[in-house]
Amino acid sequence: MSQQATDVTHRLVSSPAGRIHLVEQGTGPLVLLVHGFPESWYSWRHQLPALAAAGYRAVAVDVRGYGRSSKPGDPDAYRMLELVEDNAAVVHALGEQSAVIVGHDWGATIAANSALVRPDVFRAVGLLSVPYAPRGGPRPCEVLAQMGGDEEFYVSYFQEPGRAESEIEPDVRGWLAGFYAALSADTMPAPGAPGPHFVGRGGTLRERFPAGVLPDWLGEDDLDVYAREFERTGLSGALGRYRNMDRDWEDLAEYDGAAITQPSLFIGGSLDASTTWMADAIEAYPTTLPALASSYILDGCGHWIQQERPAETNRLLTDWLASLPA
Repeated sequence: MSQQATDVTHRLVSSPAGRIHLVEQGTGPLVLLVHGFPESWYSWRHQLPALAAAGYRAVAVDVRGYGRSSKPGDPDAYRMLELVEDNAAVVHALGEQSAVIVGHDWGATIAANSALVRPDVFRAVGLLSVPYAPRGGPRPCEVLAQMGGDEEFYVSYFQEPGRAESEIEPDVRGWLAGFYAALSADTMPAPGAPGPHFVGRGGTLRERFPAGVLPDWLGEDDLDVYAREFERTGLSGALGRYRNMDRDWEDLAEYDGAAITQPSLFIGGSLDASTTWMADAIEAYPTTLPALASSYILDGCGHWIQQERPAETNRLLTDWLASLPA
């Protein structure tokens, strides 16, 4: 484990899922850190000590279905409203009434919806990689099924229970290494190469991943941490998030087109498909995030923002946190 991840407290707290594992460092105002796919609390190993040093109580969770948190067998248990309530339960279990929430990848979407649905708990929201886009339009899976033409978009590929698991679980470590490399600035496929977000008919995602190379931000020891967790838990809990997108669309109907009015921050990578594909969502921020403090696009950065560019991410986060009302 990275030296930066030492000197922290691990604990389990009660939530609607059963138990949520979290890692805590520091004292002061609470900042809740929510990871994405396929990651864990360890994705925030560089932010925990930096936030603690800046005077914050930094808490990184294993999202429901990941790591040492509960992994319900019911697929509906991974719907967005359930994860929002997990986050609120963590805040209250830590003896706090409110927190700033920061998320990356799926964690950004979870964080955004936590701020939207529970403004009584989450007083500000930071989003990394995935922009906020309000609920609206047709069912998500109907839209995603039309992407890619003769190829299949990875989110559609993830929908059928067991299908992606059969690709990933025989070699979790190798698959994770390829997935991380495919979305990292220094190892992603060259422009014009087949895209790693799509699957050829009858193929696998892994066929598009770089082989035999790790990005600069990911050491062998770091990869071991991720691989051990998924080798122990399997991938079904993590993939449950993708398999609830249409349920979320139904559950969040009352928030159609809703803005998030709390203070907010966005950090994206210029080489991240999440940033480029969702450029319209970023342009809509004056309407959808009216209290946005700043929106940053890190030049030459891929998808794993807080791990690829930890020093810059830490500076942007701590500067933003310092600007928030007490």
